[in-house]
Amino acid sequence: MKLAIVHDWIVDMGGAERVLIALHRLWPEAPIYTLVAKPSTVQQWFPNATIVPSVLQRLPRAWAYYPALAPMMPSAIESFDLSGFDTVLSSSALFSKGIVVRPGTRHLSYCYSPARMLWDRSASYERRGIFSRLYRHTLRIWDVAAAQRPDELIAISATAAARISKYYRRSAIVVPPPTRSAPLPVAASAPAHPFFLIVARLVPHKSLELVVDAFAKLKYQLVIVGDGPLRRRLSRRARANITFAGAVSDEQLDELYATCQAVVVPNEEDWGLTAVEAMMHGKPVLALRRGGATETVIEGLTGEFFDDPIPEALADGIKRIRTNIHTYDAERIRTHADQWNSERFERRMRTLIEV
Repeated sequence: MKLAIVHDWIVDMGGAERVLIALHRLWPEAPIYTLVAKPSTVQQWFPNATIVPSVLQRLPRAWAYYPALAPMMPSAIESFDLSGFDTVLSSSALFSKGIVVRPGTRHLSYCYSPARMLWDRSASYERRGIFSRLYRHTLRIWDVAAAQRPDELIAISATAAARISKYYRRSAIVVPPPTRSAPLPVAASAPAHPFFLIVARLVPHKSLELVVDAFAKLKYQLVIVGDGPLRRRLSRRARANITFAGAVSDEQLDELYATCQAVVVPNEEDWGLTAVEAMMHGKPVLALRRGGATETVIEGLTGEFFDDPIPEALADGIKRIRTNIHTYDAERIRTHADQWNSERFERRMRTLIEV
């Protein structure tokens, strides 16, 4: 088997890039084709990989403004010459599934979900102007056509598979993404004040304003890990009980998971890596009762849900999980989460690809 991997872009480290690391570990000889790649990210996370960027990489510092290049990305992804491979695995949040391969080449696409910016969140984006509205309509047409090209679609969750069925009219095999196991025991000192934890990019769809408002009223300690364009706005809105930790290393994140009371997932996720990571550390999760969290969190055993994305509902959930914090069995939570460990992901992917 001669395999190539195709990934949308390698710019920041997120959930999709964690999957790409796992795929590269499985098939280290496979070159990774991508639209744009940030040199520092490649050097840190893929130092031994063969990275093949598209023509967009020729633009000066293309990785710094890559979202603005979206109108050129369909043609750029279709321009890759993959004729030398008999199997191609695309890791696709939007564009990579649209690669064009020879009739005899097998193409499997690990699809994170139909892009919400094009489908169920499209209205909020399209309010920005007529150009955006026309472009997104055109891109939706391309997206549906591109989704018919892979021989097999692999979804990260049943939630994502349902969205693939709805928008692409295709079925998908469900293979949840890998979750790194927590180091046990974690050498971490107990915090002076118990705190809740959020791990998320600071972007609008993560519902962090909702969390900041709820914790400002409750006055419980909250640590927010992550960075993004909303940091300044959220910092102005926050009270002294809310700490913004920014980007942290995996070791620092392990310590925060180990010493927090619980982890909050306030938005709808197609899978929700943070919830599973928290449970790998034996911590309960408070999550919005929608999407991927409903596939991973067991109410009353590994966490709690709140039903409406409003501060009052979230505050009620925070009070419930805080009141019941001593009833959660950390080892039982870890055992539950272990079904999504990296080894199981790797076994399932090998079974699908190496046939």
